[in-house]
Amino acid sequence: MWQLVGKPPLRRHTGQGENRADRQAVLLIAILTSFLTPFMISSVNIAIPAIGSEFGADAVLLGWIPTSYILASAIFLIPVGRLADIHGMRRVFFPGIVIFTVSTVFCALSVSTPMLIGLRVIQGIGNAMIFSTAVAALTAVYPPGERGMVLGLSVAASYIGLSLGPVLGGVLTQNLGWRSIFLAAIPLSVIIIILVVKNGREWTGTCEEKFDLAGSILYGLMLLCLMYGLSLLPGPEGWAFTLFFLPLLAAFLLWELRTDSPVIEIDIFLKNRVFSFSSIATMINYCATFAISFLLALYLQFNRGFDPQTAGFILAAQPVVQAIFSPAAGRLSDRVEPGVIASAGMGATAVGLAMLAFLTEETPLFFLVAALVILGLGFALFSSPNTNAIMSSVDREFLGIASATVATARQVGMMLSLGITMVIFSLIIGRVRITPDVHTPLLASIRIAFTLFAFLCTAGIYFSLSRGKVRGEET
Repeated sequence: MWQLVGKPPLRRHTGQGENRADRQAVLLIAILTSFLTPFMISSVNIAIPAIGSEFGADAVLLGWIPTSYILASAIFLIPVGRLADIHGMRRVFFPGIVIFTVSTVFCALSVSTPMLIGLRVIQGIGNAMIFSTAVAALTAVYPPGERGMVLGLSVAASYIGLSLGPVLGGVLTQNLGWRSIFLAAIPLSVIIIILVVKNGREWTGTCEEKFDLAGSILYGLMLLCLMYGLSLLPGPEGWAFTLFFLPLLAAFLLWELRTDSPVIEIDIFLKNRVFSFSSIATMINYCATFAISFLLALYLQFNRGFDPQTAGFILAAQPVVQAIFSPAAGRLSDRVEPGVIASAGMGATAVGLAMLAFLTEETPLFFLVAALVILGLGFALFSSPNTNAIMSSVDREFLGIASATVATARQVGMMLSLGITMVIFSLIIGRVRITPDVHTPLLASIRIAFTLFAFLCTAGIYFSLSRGKVRGEET
C-alpha cells in the first residue's frame, strides 16, 4: 500500500465504526445517499422549464439552477473531505445531511430564481459534505475483499436515482408542480438522518493535523474561476476567467508543497500512479458522457418530435442497464484487477458514443436504444471498479480526501462536458432559441459533440490502462 514519503506517520485515534458499528447500517446510509443526490440533479433538470415559466427567468439565469449546485459541490468537496480525514467521516456527514435537508425544504418555498439559485448553493455544500464521506466510510468499514461489492451497490443506487429522476420528476412536475420534487426528497433525507443518529459511533479514525484554510481558499477560487469561466465560453469574460485559473493553480500548488498540513497531498498524485491516473480517467469519463442526456433530450424532442415523457422513458434505458450491472462489476473487481475492468468499460463507452455520432432524423429507435445499452454497460464496468482502484490505492488516513478527489473529478468533468457542448452550440447554432429553422444545425452540433466525446473517451483508455496494478496491495 502506498504511503507518503518523507513525512512522519499521522497520530490517529481509531474510530469505533471499524470494529463495532453495524456495517449494514453504514452501507444502507451510503446507498440511500447515493440515490438521493443523483435523483435530485436529474429530476430538477426536468423541472427547469416549469420554473422558468413561473418566475419568468431567461435561459442564462435558469442555467444557473443546476450549475450553482454542481459548482458549490465541486468547490467544497476537497476541503470537507480533508476535514473528514482529520475529525472523522460521521462528524462531517451528519451536519452535511442536515444542511442538505433544510436547504431542500427552503428550495421548495422559493419565490424567485435568485433565491432558488442561492439555496441550491447551500444544498450543493451539503451535498459535498455527504458525498465526500459516504464512499470513504464504506471503504473504511469493509475489508478489501468485500469493498468492490459494496461500492458496486452504491454505484447502482446512483444510477437508479439517475434513472428515476427524469421519469418521477416529469410526473411530479406535471401533476403537482416543480416544488413537489424538492418536497418528495425530504422524507428520504429524514430517514438518512435517523439512521445516522441511531448509528452514533464514529465510522473512521481521526488524526492530529491542522486544517489548511489558506489552501482551501485558493482551491475554491481556482475552481470557481475555471468552472465559471467555462460556463461563459466562448465569450471574452469566459476566456478571462478560464485563463486566470492558471496563475491560481500555480499559487495553489506552491502553497500545498510548502505547508505542513496541505488540503491536498500533492505527493499522492506525484508518487501514486494508480491514484493519479484513475482520477484523470474519472474526469475524462464524465467529461465525455455527462452531456449525453442533455443532448439526447434535445434530439428526441426537437429532431424526432417525441414528447418529454416518452423521451424520458427512452433515456432511462442507459441508467437502468448501469444499475443492473454495477454490483456485478464491483464484485468482479474484488477478484480481477479493477483497472482492466474499468478500461473495458471506457472502451465500451467510446463505442456507444461513436454510435451516437451517426444519428440522423431517420435513425431507427432500436439503434439509439442499443447505443444507450452499450453506454450503460460501459458505465457499469468503469465506475465501481475505477472507484475501487482509487480507494484501494491510498492509506486509511487519506480515504476522505481520496473520496473527495474522485467526486471532484466527476464534478469538473461534468462542467467540462457542458462547457464543450455550449461552445459547439454557440459556434454552430448561435445564441438563438431552438425553433424548427435551426433543427438542422442542432443535429449537426449534436453529432459533432458526440464525435468529439468519442475521441476523448478513447484517449481516456490510455490513462485507465496505464494506471498500474492495484491487486495485491493491502489497506
